[in-house]
Amino acid sequence: MPFQAINPATGETLGRYDEHSTAEAADIVARNAQAFVSWRVTPFSKRATLLRAAAAELRLRSDEYARTITQEMGKPITQSRSEVEKCAWVCDWYAEHAERILAEEPLESDASDSHVRFDPIGPVLAVMPWNFPFWQVFRFAAPALMAGNTCLLKHASNVPGCALMIEEVFHRAGFPQDCFRTLMLPSSGVQAVIEHPAVAAVTLTGSESAGSHVAAAAGKRLKKSVLELGGSDPFIVLGDADIAEAARTGALARMINTGQSCIAAKRFIVTEDAAEEFLAAFVSAVVNMRIGDPMDDATEVGALAREDLLLDLDAQVRASVAQGAEVLTGGRRLDGPGIFYLPTVLGNVQKGMPAFDEETFGPVAAVITVSDEDEAVAVANDSEFGLGASLWTRDRERALRLLPRIEAGSVFVNGLVKSDPRLPFGGIKRSGYGRELSHYGIREFVNIKTVWIK
Repeated sequence: MPFQAINPATGETLGRYDEHSTAEAADIVARNAQAFVSWRVTPFSKRATLLRAAAAELRLRSDEYARTITQEMGKPITQSRSEVEKCAWVCDWYAEHAERILAEEPLESDASDSHVRFDPIGPVLAVMPWNFPFWQVFRFAAPALMAGNTCLLKHASNVPGCALMIEEVFHRAGFPQDCFRTLMLPSSGVQAVIEHPAVAAVTLTGSESAGSHVAAAAGKRLKKSVLELGGSDPFIVLGDADIAEAARTGALARMINTGQSCIAAKRFIVTEDAAEEFLAAFVSAVVNMRIGDPMDDATEVGALAREDLLLDLDAQVRASVAQGAEVLTGGRRLDGPGIFYLPTVLGNVQKGMPAFDEETFGPVAAVITVSDEDEAVAVANDSEFGLGASLWTRDRERALRLLPRIEAGSVFVNGLVKSDPRLPFGGIKRSGYGRELSHYGIREFVNIKTVWIK
């Protein structure tokens, strides 16, 4: 069955793409494994030169790549351009730092020479989502390639154009033909690739369900996996915070990528002494965000990627309202064509409501009022997720006191949670395990090899 790319803002069919057969997919994996034989011994300097060429290619064709991102999944075009630039940045960063990060580390022992090496392990399969269709791939591929591994991409089925463009980026940059390959497969084809003897490891960004299936398949074959799954990130606002800045940043943190981000702020936990001022400023900021044509540079909130996503989100809102949540703005589909949902703020959100308990993957913010900082932390941790958290206070000592108590893979104080090549990224609890980016990320898929010489 061919893949289809459909513009969620217009309903237009952008293109149809042939699916790889089982035999074709197996051949691609075998070729990727063969490419590893020579790529693993390619000097760091050569790998870095090619990765910098990939960064240059991304910047050269930024408008073309951004347009495809926006057309296939509905992201505002300005955010698509930023995504492409961020991909170039991660390529440049690993080209600059990978050799140092993976340098041999001397250790003392009873040997005359003992040290640790970081050797590549082989083809790494990446199962990637549609919400950041370029960034999610490059944040995996840049470190994996610099470590000497080869890469296989199984992308989301609604962004096939992006998947093939990414493969083209590496080919244009001069990488060996089979060093990075895209597999045009449905989700049902992933297990067979994981089970292929040549595949050394797998990384997935996606839903809890997808993560569970991939982890089970990898575990059965005793293969390493890294998972970045969902999030219901808390955005904690204390009474001594800069309320105006917290509200402005909070609106952006929730509505960026039309709210379709694992690390978007989703639960706004506000102490009583800040609630009235924050809520007024926050609702005002959300109301004033421009929703519309994703190809318009002025648009801040675009289309949701698929119809089923909108229906699921609307059901969560309706169920929360039925249980007592208050719609402060939005709360419904935008009239007219396309898959648009109005930027929404729900007040009086309580435990037991979908807006509290579940991940809302779209432009819906849940505001929860608490009595003090202790209750704020308790509510923040009252989630099966643990990806990111944002904490707002002017008191540095207070922040440092609360940080160890917040259960999340990252905590940003007085800022929105974001990924950065220089910082490790990942979660705990049902948000997954392992880390991407920084020196932690590049060491996930290497053989940490002890060397002892007498």
